[in-house]
Amino acid sequence: MSPDTPDTPDATRGYDPATYAAVASWSGSDRMSELEATMWRSERHPRQSSTMTTLFLLDRAPDWDRFVEAHDWATSLVARARQRVVEPLLPTAPPVWRTDPHFALSYHLRRAQLGERNTMADLLELTQTIALTPFDRTRPLWEATLVEGLEGGRAAYVLKLHHSVTDGLGTIQLVSMLGSRSRAHTADKPRGVAPTPVEESSDPVAVTVEGLAHTLGRTSDLLLGAVDLGAQALVDPRGAMSETLRFGASLRRVLSPPPATPSPLLRPRDARTWILRTLSCELADLRAAGRVAGGSVNDAFLAALLGGLRRYHEVHGVELDELPVTVPVSLRRADDPMGGNRFAGAMFAAPMGIADPLDRIAAMRGVILGQLTEPALDSLSVITPIANRLPSAVGAAMARLSAATDLSASNMPGLTEDVYLAGAKIERVYPFGPLPGVAIMAVLLTHMGRCGIGLTIDGSALDDVDVLMTCMQEGLDEVLAVGRPRRRGTSRR
Repeated sequence: MSPDTPDTPDATRGYDPATYAAVASWSGSDRMSELEATMWRSERHPRQSSTMTTLFLLDRAPDWDRFVEAHDWATSLVARARQRVVEPLLPTAPPVWRTDPHFALSYHLRRAQLGERNTMADLLELTQTIALTPFDRTRPLWEATLVEGLEGGRAAYVLKLHHSVTDGLGTIQLVSMLGSRSRAHTADKPRGVAPTPVEESSDPVAVTVEGLAHTLGRTSDLLLGAVDLGAQALVDPRGAMSETLRFGASLRRVLSPPPATPSPLLRPRDARTWILRTLSCELADLRAAGRVAGGSVNDAFLAALLGGLRRYHEVHGVELDELPVTVPVSLRRADDPMGGNRFAGAMFAAPMGIADPLDRIAAMRGVILGQLTEPALDSLSVITPIANRLPSAVGAAMARLSAATDLSASNMPGLTEDVYLAGAKIERVYPFGPLPGVAIMAVLLTHMGRCGIGLTIDGSALDDVDVLMTCMQEGLDEVLAVGRPRRRGTSRR
């Protein structure tokens, strides 16, 4: 968050009105999307969690009073930070966001000291405790903790958000816009405008009626769309039939369980214990590895994870050629508003058994491209409006489909310039995703040319996490070696 008191008497800077206008409109809708409503209503924490936690390592501890003032300013500007969820009496529509009349910054902003136990391992232990603690669902769905007393006088900022508020990319957008580009004070920052009484109606009966009108309006739009499709079918019946069959076939592939045998080593799991671990590497090295194999950063990242899990299975004498994996695919367009959630989940059988990292990257490229061309990739947009009008147990059953996969992996761009939180510089960032039924959630976030990888591990599924992390590091190292210059006269093939 942007600082509020100067480091020096003359540290006065102006602000960019366009930036703050974008911040104020961040995730500006007063109603959840259908996808967000599904995540909210189907959550059964911790086994089907929607908690996202991001760990920011700071070069020093900011002044606490300045830090508090910065958050007070930020939450006045971003309406969602002071809003709670209000459900209709009946599931006539997704829930709405309403300003919490009892909002207390002191509840959401906390302060912790590591004391003598001040290593990275100790910090991760505290972070996993924070992540595993469920949200109070009657309050705004965020918590932030400043952790002081790290080695060398450094500090950490642990930001926890519910997935119904935004996705990982939306989190980084928010931090980037609210953070300062200088240690010094940013003067003349505007504050948010209080909502009008009309916008603040949170009476359950009124919300139910509004929800019914919302659903009827959407139904009308869908009917008009169906009429348009019918008219097109009359003009080109053969083409319409072909598209219908193509979409139907794609829908069966997308909704069917992935054609891979789940790993016996990653079961049983109940997610009652979360274990957080980290990996890191240079973005240039990971990108170079992807390019050598004709793939992308994402392909190299997935190949590294699969290489680590292949080693882990070898240690335990289990041989698997494929592993069921889920990968979130961003559906954001350049003109989409910031915040919110815009993604689809792709489930597939990943080539874990390929020993050569170069071949594994190339194979991953083919698998991912095949998923991106599926017409029914965003099938959740068709299913969730129906499920959300039924009891929440239906949505919870849908969410359990992700438990058919063993690994979920996501990567996203992060900060590309120095950002300061109340005068403290962000040095490293590690994202930790939820455990929606999978054994391992892996998230990669780039920050100033470096990749921070956060692993959320179901402790009930793995009791030898140190062995796993050794294998994962080896899997990452072998992929990075693909992209590094090799000795003259040697060849990989």
